[in-house]
Amino acid sequence: MSIGSRIVAFPCLVLAALLSHGVLGIACAAEPVPPGVTIRHHDLFVQIFPEEHALIAKDRLTVWVPQPEIPIHFSLAGTLQIDRIALVSGSAGAEASIHDVPFEIEYGSARESAQVVRIPSHVVAAGLVTLDVYYHGVINDPPRDPRHLRFVTPSETAGHIGLEGVYVSSESHWYPDISESLSTYALVVALPRGWTVVTHGKADESHACPAGLCRSEQMTLTEWAVTQPSEALTLVANTFATSSRDWTAKTGQRIQLSTYLFPDDAHLAEEYLDATARYLDAYIPLLGPYPFEKFSVVENFFASGLGMPSFTLLGSGIIKRHYVQPYALGHEIVHSWIGNGVFNRADRGNWVEGLTTYLANYYWHELTGDRAQARDQRRLMVQGYNLHVPPERDYPVAQFTQKEDERDNAIGYQKAAMLFHLLRQEVGEETFWRALTSLIVQYRGRYVEWRDLEQVFAEESRRDLRWFFAQWVEQDGAPVLSLSEAVTRPVAGEPAQVFQLEATIVQSNKPFRVPLRLRIRMEDDREQMLTVPLRSLREKISVTLPARPITIDLDPEFMTFRRIARQSLSPVLNHYVTDRRRSVLMGFTDEPSHPSPFRDIVARIETQEQQKPAGERTVIASLSQDGLLPQEGSVLVLGSQESRQGIQSILTSHCGDRTALSDRGVTVMGTEHEGPGLALLASCHRVDHPGSVVTVLYAATPQAVAKVARLLFFYGWNSFVLFKDGAVAARGEWPLASDRTEVRLDASNPIR
Repeated sequence: MSIGSRIVAFPCLVLAALLSHGVLGIACAAEPVPPGVTIRHHDLFVQIFPEEHALIAKDRLTVWVPQPEIPIHFSLAGTLQIDRIALVSGSAGAEASIHDVPFEIEYGSARESAQVVRIPSHVVAAGLVTLDVYYHGVINDPPRDPRHLRFVTPSETAGHIGLEGVYVSSESHWYPDISESLSTYALVVALPRGWTVVTHGKADESHACPAGLCRSEQMTLTEWAVTQPSEALTLVANTFATSSRDWTAKTGQRIQLSTYLFPDDAHLAEEYLDATARYLDAYIPLLGPYPFEKFSVVENFFASGLGMPSFTLLGSGIIKRHYVQPYALGHEIVHSWIGNGVFNRADRGNWVEGLTTYLANYYWHELTGDRAQARDQRRLMVQGYNLHVPPERDYPVAQFTQKEDERDNAIGYQKAAMLFHLLRQEVGEETFWRALTSLIVQYRGRYVEWRDLEQVFAEESRRDLRWFFAQWVEQDGAPVLSLSEAVTRPVAGEPAQVFQLEATIVQSNKPFRVPLRLRIRMEDDREQMLTVPLRSLREKISVTLPARPITIDLDPEFMTFRRIARQSLSPVLNHYVTDRRRSVLMGFTDEPSHPSPFRDIVARIETQEQQKPAGERTVIASLSQDGLLPQEGSVLVLGSQESRQGIQSILTSHCGDRTALSDRGVTVMGTEHEGPGLALLASCHRVDHPGSVVTVLYAATPQAVAKVARLLFFYGWNSFVLFKDGAVAARGEWPLASDRTEVRLDASNPIR
């Protein structure tokens, strides 16, 4: 996830402020912000006092005013007070003339909201204008747990200064900013001794603050230079243990790699430096030179996974879990090119997350030759969309701006990623990668919108791609595909046995242009893959085969993007999460003196459900001995040895012979597993209610489930997960044949 800058519009409030060296005034939101006024450079000196949640700052702004008689508007956090604004005329040296200027303030509806500061049009002339803004105040929004039923997700905060750490981003409005400004920065930060600051760009060595410059003599100064224009500036600070490496990529580019970790995690530095080098060596040949001089992995005091120009900010919990996977560290490194090298105006459509997800979460597996994992990622993208985005809640990819919930994730990350996979199939391999590098070269340091992507890919492919972007970006939905009756006939007169296969592919909603792969299975275990370019609601296919076809599998490799009915998807825990009707059946002993680890799951669900109306909340009840289920909806069964008989009855009814429980352990897909540390998470479709599932979390002992309970919903995309002593021992999906069509033989009517 990359961090951008944005300004918020506020209603006009009749509030006035007589500030030091300012003028009493009221600014009304009805007056539009004139286009073209931007900040070119910030020269910032900021003193940070973690114990007081406070900062004192001066920002010398270089502002571009495109024409005379235009006022300047900039945003600043509502908890910060402006002490003075001065106009700097002449040179920046001793001959400079500095005099105070009037300004007006419009406050947000809450104290924590950003304020909009207005400098009247008669104060400044056209061209480059230099302003000094002096301000101070508090930024104290302690991170909060997320409001969604997701167990691994970033904490929510607009910014925080405290003894546990400092995090201020564009959303904190901690420095004066104008929307859509691409600025360079010179930054001097004063912090208590022992603290280290990290931000964009490159740092000089820290030194003691000279007498009289800082409020306290017990502060250390660090200077940072951000020479590449950026849309926002994020600053973090803590008591880090630092490690660095002067590294040279295989292409010859030199990059400084660093880690800023808490002392307890300093031993992980080499692992993160090695992983960073591995990803950079993979993506530099693909995307072009790395855009910055350094890349740093920085540990955060709250849950996060954020990518900023030249560093990533990862929560302490995931740092400890070796967060070096492609969907994790790899994703944030790709943001260096996509989102932090070229920018997007999120309010006009966020294409950045979809492309980054495609390149990191998915394409890494193609790069490393892991075809099985690549297929699984495509499956997850399709499955996530189908489970989290019912047709009535769908919206076009073009309308995605940022992730607020799993529906946004399924559209803006997963569907958008598959969009690029389809675009790659459409224009061809060489053209796709050539267009991508061309985009990065042409638009480095600039904003890019969906229409710009369309133009670049159209130019490189020399094709009109208007239909593609209209279909996949500007309209919602996905094709609903099926095969009508498939018939094969022997071909008479051939020296060997040859068959003609005829079938019809049907789109049951509206026609999409999309390539569809079919796997035709024939006698003697032979297979043939066929790609059909769909254009209409009904497409007839006719193909000659060297053996009798037995079955046809529709899109077995998940190479296209389509709607699939819930009951036709592999059952997973996320079926339960996304069902409108849910129940929890408790089959465990829970005593005050010996609380069950299962209780943590129930308590978490109860807390989340309090946000819903009473009639829509998850029903929580005890598991009956005979294993009876509620009349409708998906069911989560939590139990251990004492309820094994009832749980086995449920598994037999809905999972068949896929899994079984015994006094020695569990059996999954015919393989027996034994031991007291075993726990099983298994989901199966309810045979009596299509679209709903039964999910069982069974543990042989309380200790076996203790570690699993805390992160249960992290394992939402597998039909079964077997844990041993809290670690994953096996996982997978139940095999389904829902997209398999039997081919009917018509031997009485051979083709002549």
